[in-house]
Amino acid sequence: MTDAPESQATKAVKPAKAPKETKAPKAAPAPKAKKTEEPETPERRPTPELSASERRLLVLRTSISHRRPKFVRNQSHRYWRIGRRDSWRAPRGVQSKMRRHYKYRGQVVSIGFRGPAAVRGRTALGLRPVLVHHADELEELVPTKDLVVIARPVGTRKRLVLEEVARKKGLRVANPLSRGGGEEE
Repeated sequence: MTDAPESQATKAVKPAKAPKETKAPKAAPAPKAKKTEEPETPERRPTPELSASERRLLVLRTSISHRRPKFVRNQSHRYWRIGRRDSWRAPRGVQSKMRRHYKYRGQVVSIGFRGPAAVRGRTALGLRPVLVHHADELEELVPTKDLVVIARPVGTRKRLVLEEVARKKGLRVANPLSRGGGEEE
């Protein structure tokens, strides 16, 4: 055993720090070599086939929607239990001012506020949403007219299969599980 104290013997010797060098201006990076393979371009979906009248009616429907009033249930401002949104009920009281269309009351839902029947239920692009449960239902759909909506109870495994089949056929999916081009490994 040595006579030196234990604390000095166990200390590690630190190397001396090198003096800091001044930074030289960086040279411009060399241009990257082009990859031999081109990146995959996403498949371009066909645009919806709409006649001139259908296109005009879609624009008309949008302008009607902007003019349409908010239909509030009678006295919903007074009672919290009635609800503020999505609780429309037609006024049925004998003395109801709303039912009698007094101007200072809110608007009552009536048929005159609807959009054009030819484009009713279509998306903003003019596609018809079609509810799909299994892959056989995708066969009769047309990419330029239909929009695939995968049903809610469909599980993840089957949903991924449906999305892949729809993508191969060129169909749009309204509620895809995977937003990207697929999984990368």
